[in-house]
Amino acid sequence: MKLHHLIVAASSVLMGTAAFAGPACTETPESSWMPQTTMLRKLVDAGYTLERFQVTKGNCYELYGMDKDGNKVEIYHNPVDGSVVESKTKTKTKTKKS
Repeated sequence: MKLHHLIVAASSVLMGTAAFAGPACTETPESSWMPQTTMLRKLVDAGYTLERFQVTKGNCYELYGMDKDGNKVEIYHNPVDGSVVESKTKTKTKTKKS
C-alpha cells in the first residue's frame, strides 16, 4: 500500500512540474543562435525594460520585464530568429486618485 501512495505522489509531482515548464523553442545548435547581445538590443529598442533575461532548458531566450506601456511581461523567444514563441502579459492596473 505504501508503494502505491509513493507512486501516486511521485506522478503528481512530475505532472505538476511539467505544467510549469516553458516551451521548447529550437533544437538548432547554439552556434547558430542570434547573439544574446543582439537580442537584448532588439528588446530594448522595442521598448522593453528588462528585469531578467535567460536561456531556458527548452532552448529559448526568456524575458521578464515590462513592455513600453508598463505591463509586466514574460516572453519566450526563438533564439535563432528572435520570434515570439509564447508570451504572458499582466496588464498594469490604474489606481483612482481620491
